[in-house]
Formats: sequence, structure tokens, C-alpha cells
Amino acid sequence: MGQKARKRPLQTDEVTPQRAGEVVRVAGWVQDVRDLGGIAFVLLRDRFGILQVTAVKKRSPELYRACTELVRESVIEVEGTVVASDQAKRGVELQPMRVTLLGPAEAPLPLGVIDRVGADLDTRLNNRFLDLRKEAVRAIFEVKSHILQAIRIYLVDQGFIEVVTPKIVAAGAEGGATLFPISYFDKPAYLAQSPQLYKQNLMAAGFDRLFEFGPAYRAEASDTVRHIAEFLSLDVELSFISSSEDVMEVAEGIAHAALASAQRHCASQLVLLNASVTVPTLPVPRVTYAEAIELLQGAGMRIRDGEDLGTEGEKRLGELMEKERGAELYFITEFPTSLKRATFYAMRNDAHPELTGYFDLDYRGQEIVSGGQREHRYDVLVRQMEENGLPLESFEFYLRGFRYGCPPHGGFGFGIERFLQKMLDLQNIRETVLYPRDRARLVP
Repeated sequence: MGQKARKRPLQTDEVTPQRAGEVVRVAGWVQDVRDLGGIAFVLLRDRFGILQVTAVKKRSPELYRACTELVRESVIEVEGTVVASDQAKRGVELQPMRVTLLGPAEAPLPLGVIDRVGADLDTRLNNRFLDLRKEAVRAIFEVKSHILQAIRIYLVDQGFIEVVTPKIVAAGAEGGATLFPISYFDKPAYLAQSPQLYKQNLMAAGFDRLFEFGPAYRAEASDTVRHIAEFLSLDVELSFISSSEDVMEVAEGIAHAALASAQRHCASQLVLLNASVTVPTLPVPRVTYAEAIELLQGAGMRIRDGEDLGTEGEKRLGELMEKERGAELYFITEFPTSLKRATFYAMRNDAHPELTGYFDLDYRGQEIVSGGQREHRYDVLVRQMEENGLPLESFEFYLRGFRYGCPPHGGFGFGIERFLQKMLDLQNIRETVLYPRDRARLVP
């Protein structure tokens, strides 16, 4: 018979005063060691909290010495007796019977974990494994996990199915200027900017409501706090729509579900991050592109009709929408065709071809969603592709879907990290990615 597996160590939050007298086993990292000359306190940390381990010299000189010699951030396992204690921060401590060093840490540490001295972002990212041990840094990814779960639940409840599409492609959805070329068995290929072409192909296949969480890649020469080369995109597509309003309803529903989940389940993380979350009332406000231009001009911005709002325009509009309408989340609709012309699949207004049904969903002055109703009529789609100078032969698989019955449809891409950055009021989008990629960073 095989050897019986040991039970896992208890989590620190499972060691409570109610377990007083029990012998338990815990494991984690040495956050700190305090030697008071006869009593040694070891603060043991895991993902769930911190537990005080108290070794008394008179009781066991060997255990006392072993504890005082521990280096911070070493990994240890402790077996001991649970004791209720008014002196311990959580009202409980562990008196050790055995301390095992599982993974010693070198000293000095290249990055402090509990030190109050700050470090620049590059130093933090160069030592990301240590940076992620910090409670506040880990909180970012706990919030991220919760909102991803909330979005999945919302979409599945709305009848959507989750799909996975290729990330190695032969052509880009938005032209080749921001594509990463790769060698694919001696053939030219690219990392996908977006699953756009596949989403629409699946509409023709009868996958009438779908979503995908997946990496997207943009080779933009932008070194800003809101741009990265590899990011997590949520892509959504749905069929048999009557207008972009049907698509907007799903987009705002996703944002609402995510914010509600963060507010409900992440109170402690939000306190750690000094962040506040407000759940919007649905439907969220709509402002047309033309109205947005008027608002910005009225606020003294030098911007002309037909120009892209840009980072400063988005930020200023966010301030105006919050001040005048009490809205952190809002749509900008009816974008001019001149601004969306490169988006060859965008449906234009038949009565006013200078306008599209495309929209942006902005949150706290930053675009997080872009989308709208797609062009599903084959002849119109071909004409718009030709206007953009796209070689039709490179898009044959895409176009075939429109020749054999494709329903009216629309969708959007939702920038998860941009949304999280604004939700938590983080200075740099790189803080929302475990191992970010930009023009200067390929390691770790």
C-alpha cells in the first residue's frame, strides 16, 4: 500500500483562539523576528494573514535559538500548540514544538517586503516575486480575481458561452502598424491584436453570444502609464441585435457586475489600497461625440470637431461628467466615420454615413471599452475594406463567413487592466499585471 499523504498545513486564519490546546502545523514566510532576550517572536505570513510564533528560551533553548537565527523571508514549517493570548495581535499564538527550515532566504534582501522605505517601479518589477509578497500588492490581484469571476458569472447568466481563439494569426484586425511579427514555420505571422475576425466568423457559425478572456498584443511605441504591449482583453460578441444599444447594455452590465463584486467581496483589499468603489445605476449616461466636443470646448479645451479626444480630452471629460452628472461611468456614442474609418468592420449610419454606431465606455476619464454594431453585409464590408487598402485575399477566411449567411451582430473589447487601474486609482497600469511587458521589459 502507498504511503498516506500528510494533510496540508493550516492557513494562518484557521488558527483561532477556539483551537486553544490543539497541536497544529502551519507553514509560510518569516515576516519578522524579534528577540527580547529570553523570548523570541516570529511572525509567520501566508496568503491569509500573519500568525505569531512564540519561543521561550527557558522552555526550549534549541527552539529559541532556531527562531532567533531565522532570516526574514525564509520559508518555514512550524508544529506547535495553539494558545489564546491577549498580547498577540489576533488573540492567538503558536508555541512551537518543532521548527523546520524549508527554504532559507539570502540576506540582504534585494527588495524589502515590510520595510516602509519605498522602491521605484523598475526595482519592484525586477524583483517581482518579492514585490508580490507585499500585502497591498497582492491585494490588487485578489481584486482582479474577484472581478474576473464576477464578469464570467454575469455573462454565463446572460446566455454567453466562453471560447478560445488563436493568438498566432496571418492578418491583423486593425492593420499592420501595431502588429508583432513572428516566424511561424518559415511563414510570416503575427501575434493577435484582438480576436475580432474570429469573433465575427463565429457569429456566422451560429455562436450567437460569446466571450473570451485572452492576451492581446499591440506593438505601439507608447511609453505611458496606460499602455503595455501584452494585456488581458475581454472580448464579447452577440448576434441578432437591432442596434449598438443592445451591445452597450451588455458592456455596462459587465462593468456594473465587476464593481458590485469588488464592493461586496473586496472590502479589506480596498482599505489596504486606499481605494473606493461606487456601483453605478443602470443605464449609465450617454453623451454623443458631438456633445463631448461641446463640453470640452465649453471648458476651455482647444479641440475641434472630428479630432480624437486623446488622453487629456478623455481625462477632462471624465472630470466634467462626474461634476455635472455625477457619473464615473458613461458612454461616448456616435463617433464620426473619419475617426473609425480604420476600423473597417464598423457599421456606419445609413442615413448619416459620416457617423458610425460605435461607442466608447469611459470610466473615471479613461476609455475601457470600444465597440458597436459590426457591418454584416458582404458588399458593404468589402467596400469598407477596400477603402482602407486591405488586401482582400489576406482576409478570405473572414469574408467567407459573410457570403453564406451572417446575422446582424456587434461586440466590443474590454480592457481589464485599464479598468482595474482606474478602479484602484493606481499610478501605472503595469501594477495590474503580474509580469508586465512593454518596450523596455521582456524579463522577468
